[in-house]
Amino acid sequence: MSERPTRRGFASRPADPEQWIKAADSAPRDSDAGSFYARLTIDVTPELRGRIKIAAFRRGVTVADMLRELLAREFPLDPDGDHP
Repeated sequence: MSERPTRRGFASRPADPEQWIKAADSAPRDSDAGSFYARLTIDVTPELRGRIKIAAFRRGVTVADMLRELLAREFPLDPDGDHP
């Protein structure tokens, strides 16, 4: 059987929370280092979560990719390239 990867623990608390909040986010961990991602957390019902997961599975994509595409479609950049 293959060896399990080492689990990382939770990050330690920042010494200065205000400085931590104002600091830039760290680079993404995946191979797409040229992109920047910010985490977005929302509360949904278990039923909606299930429907989202099923829809993503049927489309052959991840939930994250499906929702990124939906958000990009619903909130496009304006013609000048500025944020709405």
